[in-house]
Amino acid sequence: MRLLLADDHALIRQGLRVLAEKIEGVTVVAEVGDGLQAIQKARVSQPDVILMDIAMPGMNGLEAVIRLRRELPHVKILMLSMHAAEEYFRQALDAGASGYLLKDADRIELELALRAVSRGDTYLTPEVAKYAVQAYQSRGEHGTGLLGRLTSRQREVMQLVAEGKTTKEIAQRLDLSPRTVETHRAELMDRLNIHDLPGLIKVALQEGLITQTIT
Repeated sequence: MRLLLADDHALIRQGLRVLAEKIEGVTVVAEVGDGLQAIQKARVSQPDVILMDIAMPGMNGLEAVIRLRRELPHVKILMLSMHAAEEYFRQALDAGASGYLLKDADRIELELALRAVSRGDTYLTPEVAKYAVQAYQSRGEHGTGLLGRLTSRQREVMQLVAEGKTTKEIAQRLDLSPRTVETHRAELMDRLNIHDLPGLIKVALQEGLITQTIT
């Protein structure tokens, strides 16, 4: 199993590498610190599985999963999070992740999760598995939440705005003109019926687009 690790904390990545490489047949082929790097490295290293943190600056894990499912649909993605709340794993499954693992999992559970997603199964950590399937299925045709109203580009702009990036910084990162960034910002705020920056940040936090630990 070729494994790519994506987490913005170097110590966590190092710990995951140590645990993963104790699993027979697992080779860590790359480590990255954000979602955009995960996409870029995945193109080159062609992993079988990506262990992807949800909350990362720049491009979060959820947005990276959406892009990876389009570009590299054969790659399985196991989301990594410290949150057991329904909103988080729901968004992970909606995005196309094959599993959801909490950061307090031990090596045995890590191995179970990796092997499950690598063979095409869905893995949910026990803390959420008891009610996750029922909650997920009961949604039926009711959509994917507020962020489902936005395009992929608008979600990117929203995250960067909520992280405190300026229009110029966002334009440089996304290779857009400042005017285009402002257009995306105005359109996403209109679609979400948000009227100011605090409101945008509140929704970004509620939807798991950013966490309070991001500065």
